[in-house]
Parts: sequence; structure tokens; C-alpha cells
Amino acid sequence: MTRRFGMRLDGWMTPQRCVELAVAADGCGFDALWFAENTYGRGVIPAVAACMVATKKVEVGIGVFNPFNRHPSLIAMEMGALDELSNGRANLGIGTGVAKLLKHAHLGTDKPIAAMRDTINIVRGLMAGETVTYEGKVFSADRLKLEFDPIRKDYPIHMASMGDQSIRLAGELADAVMISNLCTPGFTRHAVEMMASVADKRVLPRKPKVIQYAPCVARADRQEARNFARTILGGMIMRSFGLEGTPQTKAWHALGSNLPMDYFDEVFRKLEAGEKAVDVIDDTLLDLYTVSGNADDCLAAYQRYLDAGVEEVVVTFRGPEPLKEMAYLADALKTMR
Repeated sequence: MTRRFGMRLDGWMTPQRCVELAVAADGCGFDALWFAENTYGRGVIPAVAACMVATKKVEVGIGVFNPFNRHPSLIAMEMGALDELSNGRANLGIGTGVAKLLKHAHLGTDKPIAAMRDTINIVRGLMAGETVTYEGKVFSADRLKLEFDPIRKDYPIHMASMGDQSIRLAGELADAVMISNLCTPGFTRHAVEMMASVADKRVLPRKPKVIQYAPCVARADRQEARNFARTILGGMIMRSFGLEGTPQTKAWHALGSNLPMDYFDEVFRKLEAGEKAVDVIDDTLLDLYTVSGNADDCLAAYQRYLDAGVEEVVVTFRGPEPLKEMAYLADALKTMR
């Protein structure tokens, strides 16, 4: 199985900071950068384009665009141009976005699975240089063609998925499935099984790849790194099991953990009551959801994801010194190449 190592950037960072981190990642030998476009945060295209110009080898991807605020035809226009700019290093991830947030702009998010199917079909045809006529349930095209020739006719499309329907659709149509932060290796095994269950419906000749996101704190001082990661993970649990969470998303986050939902509810209650994350988040949770600790800890975390079927682990450096942690982790990862 191919082993690839990526880094996640996002719209909370200035374009200048993104370029600094991208250049460092390129020099450290990371395979890919993925930009999260946070709803109503900075649009990522300026930072993506700047990073492409500033780097030489690392692939630069959008993870993800959603078609409710960016029509599939616009996605193809932008990604085709970015792929030209980067000499074939521009990767595309699509997802449905956060429905609660999109509603603030009165953007319809009905029929998310149909929207993903329509988006993949339209974008793939346009990126192949075809004239696309397509009647979908959410998005359609009538004799639509880009006014330039994309440089990759078999342009890969990655799809962020959590629910079973979405994962199966990725298994049918997407080049890769993207697994979000706060998902366990057990969740990823489940996703691999879901995609295998629709192998007979797959339209592409190659199996779908699996990309996994995870927060990362990598330092030589193991205790310092693990304690900082407890604080990061505690904040993520507060958001995902608090106001941003739904019964369904909570179930997805717990899937594969072999822990009862009552356990997560109790962790949330303690954090909400003001208890410190370093006292509440135990090693079991750290190992389920993070890449954290010293080099040995981080390599063990990577191995857990690889054993679950992941081909590309994408980390977000959460500490105050990401350049230092990036170099430390990259040196450790040389043993896994």
C-alpha cells in the first residue's frame, strides 16, 4: 500500500503564514497540503495559489469545497486553472459543508447525497474536456464546456464522507474518501468496508484511496506533547459534542472506539463544568483521535491508521511552533517511507 504524508492548513491562517508552512513542508518531504475552507472564514484560493507558486514538489489540495456556495462549474473552472498554475499538483476535495452554518446565508443544503453525485459527475466531465449535458436532482448542466483544456483528463476527485450513504457514494464515484478529524481508526475500517460493499457499482478502474485527518502535537518531550494534545482534543470534544454536535455526528465520532456514548457524555460534562482537559482526557482518547507525543508515539499513531486502510495521513500541527514540530515529525517518518 502507498504511504503518503500530508499537512492540513485552513482559512484561520493568513496566506502569508500558509506560504511559510507550505515551503517548510515541501522542504521536509511531505507529499501533500490540504486547505480547509472554513465557512465564512478566509477563502483559501489566494493562499492555495501563493503556496503553489512558492513550492516545487508538494501537492496542494482543497479539502473541501462544497457545491452549495460554489457551483460545480465554478469548481471545475477554478481547479482547472490551479492545476495549470501548479503543473498538475492541484487536488480537489468536495463535501457537503456544515448545513447549520450554510443556512445563515440562506443556502439550500437539501439532498446532500444527490448534490455530491451531481457535483462529481459534472466536474469530472468538465475536467476531462467534455461538453457536459447532465440532468441531476440538485445540479444540472446543458451543453456546458470549459473554455480551456484542463491539463489532466483523468483529474482525481476526493470526497469527504462520514455517513454510510456518503461513504458508499465515495466508493462508487470518488477517487478517494476523506475521513475527518475526530474519527477513530475503527471508523475508518468501517468506511473501508462500506466502500467494498459497493465495489460492483464502482465507475473507476482503481480502488478508492483513504485519506485521514488528525490533530498532531509532535515533540521530543513526550509528556509535554501529550498534555498539550489533551487540551487540543478537549476543545474538539467540547465543540463536537456540544452546540455543533447532533446525535448522528456524535455517533460517528464514537464509532469504532469501543467506548459507550455515556463515556463521551461524561467527558463532555466534566469539560463543560470547567475541569481541565489534562485531567479529563486519558491516553485511550489521545490514541484514538490524535497523533501526539514523541517520535515513537507518532509513528505508532500513523501505524494504527495505516493498519485501518489509510494511504495518506494528514495532520494539523496544533502547537505554537509548527515549523519545529513539522521538522521533528518529518525526520521520524523517514523510517516509514
